[in-house]
Amino acid sequence: MSKVSFLGAGSWGTALAIMLANNGHEVTLWSAVESEVEMLQTHREHKDRLPGVKLPESVVVTSNLESACKGFDLIVFSVASPYVRSTAKKASEFIPKGQRIVNVAKGIENDTLMTLRDIICEEMPGMDVSVLSGPSHAEEVSIGMPTTVVVGSTSKETAKYVQKIFMNDRFRVYTSPDIIGIELGGSIKNVIALAAGVCDGLGLGDNTKAALITRGITEIARLGVAMGGHMETFCGLSGIGDLIVTCTSTHSRNHNAGVLIGKGMSMDEAMKEVNQVVEGVYSAKAAFALAKKYNVSMPIVEQINEVLFDGVSATDAIQVLLTREECHEYQGLTWDADK
Repeated sequence: MSKVSFLGAGSWGTALAIMLANNGHEVTLWSAVESEVEMLQTHREHKDRLPGVKLPESVVVTSNLESACKGFDLIVFSVASPYVRSTAKKASEFIPKGQRIVNVAKGIENDTLMTLRDIICEEMPGMDVSVLSGPSHAEEVSIGMPTTVVVGSTSKETAKYVQKIFMNDRFRVYTSPDIIGIELGGSIKNVIALAAGVCDGLGLGDNTKAALITRGITEIARLGVAMGGHMETFCGLSGIGDLIVTCTSTHSRNHNAGVLIGKGMSMDEAMKEVNQVVEGVYSAKAAFALAKKYNVSMPIVEQINEVLFDGVSATDAIQVLLTREECHEYQGLTWDADK
């Protein structure tokens, strides 16, 4: 049995805390939101995010950050991406050097273009920080539906340690050294999922969504490889796997926000209606900035930025994508006569 603390008690942190408690670990769940802590302590249920799913009595729920940081074998960062830096900054004084930390949130910071793991490492130098990602809706994990994810780490030993803590007969965990590939796949898929939702909101059909998903993973992989990731990662769980589930499910807040935008809502109106952090909105500008920094073509990401921030209609954005200059599907493939 290991002692595990979760910093962040939203749907994902709560779902994983439930699972690890059921795995037999000693679990603490922290939130900075007093009303959330009171709800979880009183009702043993996250009524807003995971209604009907009970938190095991063994899980300690607290708003005391110091007590949630000291004396644990593993600390799980499960706060939403906009709050990773502030949480890491506050927690840094309580967490000893060398602490094993796994980040399970997905996103890229707008101002710095840093991944969430890099933010944690910057705010808390000397920690052993890994990442966990993949096609994994909290609503399904919390009730034990079969799920597979991947943990990325610079250390094989740490990757296998995290794998062992999380793994059970309903939650399969793979390991990988490709941290940047895993993080980019998990972050930018939220941007593509917004675009997929827009297509659904416009009523454009399965052909359109299939094209968007396929070309979307091409854009993600193109940037990821330019930044040092590996193509195999984007063909795996944190790449095409996470992209498919986020683009097609009603559990996806990014997809749902996109649907509302496709039906005519503004970005702000859609985010208010979804009433959760829509990670793709926060990652869209950063993804486009990275594309320009690494000189990588990402037309879908570019157009979703136009829709979100520049007042371009979703219909016009789709038309821009469809009428781009004709090109080869994959530049690495040539005819024998061209060699």
